[in-house]
Formats: sequence, structure tokens, C-alpha cells
Amino acid sequence: MKDYEPSLAERQSQAAKARQAQLERARLKAAANEPNSAARQAERRAIAEARNARSAERSAAKTREKEEEVAQAAARERAAEIERASKIEERARREEREAAESAARAALRASERASEKERALEREKESKAERDRRYAARKARKR
Repeated sequence: MKDYEPSLAERQSQAAKARQAQLERARLKAAANEPNSAARQAERRAIAEARNARSAERSAAKTREKEEEVAQAAARERAAEIERASKIEERARREEREAAESAARAALRASERASEKERALEREKESKAERDRRYAARKARKR
């Protein structure tokens, strides 16, 4: 039998039998045969349930945190929008006020120019009247 080489199917069959035998040995030694295995298994289940509960709490906390962040971001955006609107209103009021002040200054300058022209005309009239008075006085002396 030295020349005998098992085929692939035989090798696979032998490997499956070996695995089955290992499983049987493990079942014999299984925790179910030990006296406090039920308590350990219950403890493991409790630990797993607690772990799942903590995981669910963390997940819920993360969800709440994200919702709060979204709400805060929305509130910040609303506040920024209100701030922008108030700045725009303030700018419009300031521009309106500046335009009114500019118009008032222009009217004042126009008024001052008009009064300056009137004063210039009055001075010119006075100088003509003075010139005419001197002329009349000179004529009166000559006669």
C-alpha cells in the first residue's frame, strides 16, 4: 500500500470526519455539561443586553446632539438673517438721512449764493449812488 495515494474526495471525507469528531469532543466538554454554565450564559446575555442598551443610548444621544446642532445652526442663521436685514434697513435710513442732509446743505448753499448776489447788487447800487452823488456834488460846485 505504499503506492496508494488517496483521492481528493477521500481526503475531503476524512477531513469532514475529523471535524465531526472534534465537534463531538467539544460537545462532550461543552459548557452545558458544567454545573454553573447556565448562570454564566445568563450573565453573558445580561452583559450583551446592557452593552446593546448603552449603544442605543449613545446612538439616541448622538441623534439628539445632531438635532440640537441643526436647531442651533438654524437659530444662528435666523439671527444672522435678522442682523443682515437690520443692517440693510439701517443703511437705507442712513443713506436717506444723508441724502436729506445733502439736499439741505445744497439748498443752504443756493440760499447763501442768492443772498450774496443780492448783497453784491446792493453794494453795486450803493457804489453807483455814491458815484452819482459825487458827480452831482462836483457839478454843483462848478455852477
